[in-house]
Amino acid sequence: MESKPNIQAVAKLANVSIATVSRVINNQGGVRKKTEDRILKAIDELGYIRSAAARTMKKKETKTVGVIVPDIKNPFFPIVMAGIEQKAREKGYFTILSSTSESQAIEEEIVKNFIERGVDGVIITTANEDSDHLKVLQNQGIPIVAVDRSIQNLNVDTVIVDNEKGTYQAIQHLILQGHKRIGIICGPLNTTPAFKRLIGYKKALEDYNIPFNEQYVIHGDFQEQSGYKGTKELYSLDEQPTAIFSSNNLMSIGSLKALQDCNWILGKEVSFIGFDDIDIATFMNPKLTVVARPMNTLGELAFQLLHERISFKESVPRREYMLSPELKIRESCRLN
Repeated sequence: MESKPNIQAVAKLANVSIATVSRVINNQGGVRKKTEDRILKAIDELGYIRSAAARTMKKKETKTVGVIVPDIKNPFFPIVMAGIEQKAREKGYFTILSSTSESQAIEEEIVKNFIERGVDGVIITTANEDSDHLKVLQNQGIPIVAVDRSIQNLNVDTVIVDNEKGTYQAIQHLILQGHKRIGIICGPLNTTPAFKRLIGYKKALEDYNIPFNEQYVIHGDFQEQSGYKGTKELYSLDEQPTAIFSSNNLMSIGSLKALQDCNWILGKEVSFIGFDDIDIATFMNPKLTVVARPMNTLGELAFQLLHERISFKESVPRREYMLSPELKIRESCRLN
């Protein structure tokens, strides 16, 4: 096998010193245009690619960002990831994506792996917001940006959506359509999104003088099966709800499957609003009313904050951005 082309081979082919080649590939300037063109031509001919390890040794950076999400099956996270990747590429960074399956133990292994790989920063939606295990990143000087969920014990930049406001608007819409028996399928209440969505639900009921009924609150886990099971529980009640609010898109999918299996007619016998706008929302008949989040923008802003933190270190104060959701009214809600 032929050995990989290296900087010495480039210098030899271009008939220049290794130092001159280094200046060109590091964009340091001070090289005549004619000489630079000759070096670039040699690089192309040899197929030389500068190693990440060499760059790390010289600049103490890898131009790599780690991204940790709790569930890659959730359609929310690929769209957030697309926003992160777009901005990362613009700045010359690569991303490594890992999913924890909502396991803190897996998250700890991923964090260890990212440290070993020398990532320059981490964007995370943590599996456990009481996250002492993430302190190891800060101890290593690796900046963190939290997305969608807060990190309680660390002073980190955060990008979230106003979950309480979005849910309040959804429940308010149902109330104004005449619904008083409104079920909610919650996520795990130890996470900021699930807790704040339940708060928004309760506040809307309180503001419109509708008694809170515990039997209409289903405790799910942000997974499809819990949406399915929770909807079956609501269907089995002696006094069924006339409307259902699902706290995330995977549970919405499970809930819609349960409605179909129960022959509970969507948009006629029961109204429905889900949190997050996903492809299935507009393919359904009737089309789903949803609380939509600016998912791509969440990712873009998360990388922007991380890049500033990487570039300026401690000179940047802690920042928290709360973006506004939007209620998209479609056909799955009816007057009661």
